[in-house]
Amino acid sequence: MKLYYSPVACSLSPHIVLKESGLPFEAVLASTKTHKLQDGTDYYTINPKGYVPLLELDNGERLTEGPVIVQYIADQVPERGLIPPAGSLARYRVQEWLNFITSELHKGFSPLFNPAMPEEAKALFRAKLVERFTWVDGQLAGKSYLTGESFSVADAYLFTVANWSQFVGVDIGGLANLGGFMERMRQRPAVQEAMKAEGLLK
Repeated sequence: MKLYYSPVACSLSPHIVLKESGLPFEAVLASTKTHKLQDGTDYYTINPKGYVPLLELDNGERLTEGPVIVQYIADQVPERGLIPPAGSLARYRVQEWLNFITSELHKGFSPLFNPAMPEEAKALFRAKLVERFTWVDGQLAGKSYLTGESFSVADAYLFTVANWSQFVGVDIGGLANLGGFMERMRQRPAVQEAMKAEGLLK
């Protein structure tokens, strides 16, 4: 398999999940600024949407959209317990989190990375994100991970998105449960491996 990624982008989530899975894969750098690969290939010829992540399967088929990609990876190695079995309520809980993170958190950051967005508008988006993260903090009370004591693919996504806060002035420093979660995630070998591979850790 090939994972097309860009450092710090939301592709860090499937990158972490691939490391957790133990499956063989190749990480291919795709610039979100130039939309070119390192060999000069136009990334739009691979993913017409132009963004990462994209997972190319061994048979050449391609999957896009991070929440779908992480579920696909997890389902290839059910023995790793990265996601509950399809059809179980526990599976729907993980999907509930993936949907919340993608719609309420991930998309909330997009305007903050847009240099054309007025500062007054950015302040509103920051405030809404702090409100959302405060709710997440409450959900993490008494739990190591989003759905309990065991890691799931939703945790990789939350870690990836919450990590952006430091770059765009979203203050989540006072959220103790979320802070503890982020530290637990940073200690996971798969997280460290993925971040090192993307040049985010030395």
